[in-house]
Amino acid sequence: MVNPNLPKLVEMLPNMRKRFGSGTMLVPSPKEVEACIRRVREGSVTTVSQIRNFLAGKYSVDATCPLTTGIFIRIAAEAAEEDASKGKTKITPYWRVVKDDGSLNPKFPGGVKRQAEKLRTEGHRIVPGAGKRPPRVALGN
Repeated sequence: MVNPNLPKLVEMLPNMRKRFGSGTMLVPSPKEVEACIRRVREGSVTTVSQIRNFLAGKYSVDATCPLTTGIFIRIAAEAAEEDASKGKTKITPYWRVVKDDGSLNPKFPGGVKRQAEKLRTEGHRIVPGAGKRPPRVALGN
């Protein structure tokens, strides 16, 4: 069920002002986050911050909530895999969303291995992880 109260604009909470400053924050809807992901074309990637910045600009606010945006990206990924398992071919290309440093997301369906496979299929070069750092897409291909 889609929350009828989203998206909503809220004043920046005191504990978030150090990171985002004062002003207004957008709490996006899942559909809006998914729509941003669907706009990313094959061969391209976007970052979580790019999605948040796009939505903040759309609503003329100072920031977009990082927590809800991240949760809705993951929900979109899980829903896309459900759609794929039902035989749908036009699914939300969640694998094209990487972390701000290009790191792959271990919380996506199939983890970083599956995301890397999907990105390689679209022509991206994947840089292996080191230590605790996950693999990442070579940005600027």
